[in-house]
Amino acid sequence: MWKNNTGRDVKPKKWKKRIYYLIVRILGLTFGIKLMEMGENKAQVAYAQIAKIIPEAKSVLADEEEHEAQLIGLINEEFLDYMGSVVLGLSDALVELTGALAGLTLALSKTGLIALTGLIIGIAATLSMGASEYLSTKSEEGLKSPMKAAVYTGTAYLITVLLLIFPYLFFRDYNPLICLGITILIAVLIIFMFTFYISVAKDLSFKRRFLEVTGISLGVAALTFIIGLLVKQFLHVEI
Repeated sequence: MWKNNTGRDVKPKKWKKRIYYLIVRILGLTFGIKLMEMGENKAQVAYAQIAKIIPEAKSVLADEEEHEAQLIGLINEEFLDYMGSVVLGLSDALVELTGALAGLTLALSKTGLIALTGLIIGIAATLSMGASEYLSTKSEEGLKSPMKAAVYTGTAYLITVLLLIFPYLFFRDYNPLICLGITILIAVLIIFMFTFYISVAKDLSFKRRFLEVTGISLGVAALTFIIGLLVKQFLHVEI
């Protein structure tokens, strides 16, 4: 239809095909399709203008929207079924460990010791979160596997822990406050990337969720930073 009206035969863009192929392979088919759909609002405006000249454009747009809805309805990705477990592990790790590292930075003042303490706390919390998610999912008696839910939660928690502790391990000779600053930047980046993923895959508001999770994580970090300062000041403990 387009060729008959324009006299041109437009070929697909190979670089764009490769990019979306990689996105789908890494982040899943649902995310890849939803990401492509984000350009549909502009396409609808373009179709509306084109339809004034080429009436068949309206039927093409309707077909595209119907086919996209049918295709997404056929997809069943296990990862999305356990998204709640991943969010639980990720958000808990961001809030708890960012706060713990902020408090430890003031209380201990030694980068290596902070990293070791944070890693022990993180591993213990990973096991605790995994066990809690297992028991919680099992008590719900739903379709989800308690073991898989526990693995998703624990894996998300542990990966976040390792990323947040990384600056304290890599920059061991630097001031702990510099490491804390890098950790906070990593935390914000993790929040940004995962919130974007959730927003696209689940058709949710990105801005509201990003600001909410960031505000909670940084708020807890600031509070525990102050607590660490007060503990060090009143208990007169120097390590």
